[in-house]
Amino acid sequence: MQRQRVIIRTIGVATAVALAATACGPQKTEPVASASSASSSPTAGTSPEASPSTDDKPGEASKSPSASASASPSASASSSPAVKAIMANGDENEQVRELQARLRQLKLMSVAPTGFYGSKTTAAVKSFQSKHGLNASGSVDEATWKKIEGASKKPTADELRPSTVNEVDAPDPRCMQGRVMCISKESRTLAWMIDGKVVSTMDVRFGSENTPTREGVFDVGWKAKEWTSTIYHTPMPYAMFFSGGQAVHYSADFAARGYNGASHGCVNVRDKAKLSALFDQVKVGDKVVVYW
Repeated sequence: MQRQRVIIRTIGVATAVALAATACGPQKTEPVASASSASSSPTAGTSPEASPSTDDKPGEASKSPSASASASPSASASSSPAVKAIMANGDENEQVRELQARLRQLKLMSVAPTGFYGSKTTAAVKSFQSKHGLNASGSVDEATWKKIEGASKKPTADELRPSTVNEVDAPDPRCMQGRVMCISKESRTLAWMIDGKVVSTMDVRFGSENTPTREGVFDVGWKAKEWTSTIYHTPMPYAMFFSGGQAVHYSADFAARGYNGASHGCVNVRDKAKLSALFDQVKVGDKVVVYW
């Protein structure tokens, strides 16, 4: 009997320590099967990553077969030798970013500009060319570019570089009242909302299949501007804890690698300036909704 009591006390202490530990930190390898982290999107200051929500860039580990077109602009140019492509699959520059922003105005692209001309840009250009009686090569020649310019307006700075790469979902009904961090796993975005109105948005990353971010309705339990994971010993700046050791926090790894990595359950944010502003606004007790 005495031995049983010792075992029970030991288990109780271990459980308490586990609950108190903050387990977040970047994972070095990413399981492919994770719904919230297997795909990717572009990061600030780095080349775009292959993603269902961005244009596909050849050469990435997660590249899909549809993005296997040659990276050489000449490979996807018009079949007519008399027509020269000025933008084509594989190009990466600011003119491509403008092209994507204009195609987005025309409702031919639903994702944010990346500056990389991949399979999604090719498909959008083909669609435009077909609708306007042009050779549907998927590459942009002078005639196509003039038509696109005439059908759209000069993109603004925000259109060229939107505040979020991922398109924000319609808010969950549980986010429509009060002060809420409304976090969608499907769109991989966080929307800071007050009384049903979106104040700011940012891209987020979640845990892997083995260390998933919990879903449900929570409250911000406590905050720490500077914090380090007690398990993985990685920095967690601007941490706002909402479920045990899981928190919304800035991740340098997310900023550098994007969706090629994952957290150990936390909600990672890659825009440090935006998260800093959000950290100042969020109060202990504010609601957190994590949903699909």
